[in-house]
Amino acid sequence: MTSRELLYVKTIANEKSISQAAKKLFIAQPSLSQSLQRIEESLGTQLFNRGTGGLTLTYAGERYYQIACQILKIYEDFETEISDINNLKTGRIFMGITNHLGTIILPKILPEFKQECPFVEIQVYEENTDRQEEKLLSGELDFAILHAPKKNPHPMLNYEILANDPFVIALAQNHPLIEKAQIKDGYPYPVLDLKLLKQEPFIMLHKEQRIRHVTDAILAQAKINPTIILTLKNYETAQSLAGQGLGITLLPSDYADITSMDCPPALLSIDETYSTGWDLCITTLKNGFLSRADQYFLSIVRKYYAPNKCK
Repeated sequence: MTSRELLYVKTIANEKSISQAAKKLFIAQPSLSQSLQRIEESLGTQLFNRGTGGLTLTYAGERYYQIACQILKIYEDFETEISDINNLKTGRIFMGITNHLGTIILPKILPEFKQECPFVEIQVYEENTDRQEEKLLSGELDFAILHAPKKNPHPMLNYEILANDPFVIALAQNHPLIEKAQIKDGYPYPVLDLKLLKQEPFIMLHKEQRIRHVTDAILAQAKINPTIILTLKNYETAQSLAGQGLGITLLPSDYADITSMDCPPALLSIDETYSTGWDLCITTLKNGFLSRADQYFLSIVRKYYAPNKCK
């Protein structure tokens, strides 16, 4: 089982097509087909089901693919480590970050990083947190800057907590509940008792989004079973509709601060007894290798978002 054979099977599985995989690998399709046939014959089992919809992995194929990803990642890590030992001046970072976090974080980090490492290439993968974790597990990302899960963290991933961002309540500027909010020290906005939202209509994000996970957890602590009138994907749309009086939504205060709109909502704080926020974190594969460039990039992230860790 050579690294080339592992790469062949991994690429075919990703592309679900021998012809597409052959193009990506820059080899002839018949040659790749013969190679796959030899691999399956040597293993004594089929790795792929052949159907009209393309190639799909058998159970044995799934295990082969998982191990191939891990072994190829080890090869890649070793080559990167050797490059570091040789003090190469070039490099490449594969990092993940969500779209909205990228808007907040990258303009602070990249100018300083590029000043010190102008020839290090950075490839940024922007997707939701579930997809980022999948890419980390397959070895396609070095690290990701995400929000840590509220429950069921993946056992093969490490979540280094940097900072907490509290959630706030967004509602129409003329909503009668605003008068019931109280000004308290240490809160950026007047604080509203969450239990007063029990009869209010809610605008929610989809269940696979981490903002929704945190919102559900906060409302569960307040023993609120929300009446959901609208579910969508974009938090800015939810915030805008809340400002227009369609319903109430919860969102992180950092996101609320960077949004501008014609009819902005009023923002109210939530008492900290409700564990009101989510945790910004650096997510890596446990025992995974981080290059010198990765480590330097993350040291800048820590300087801005977890300064106490840099002392």
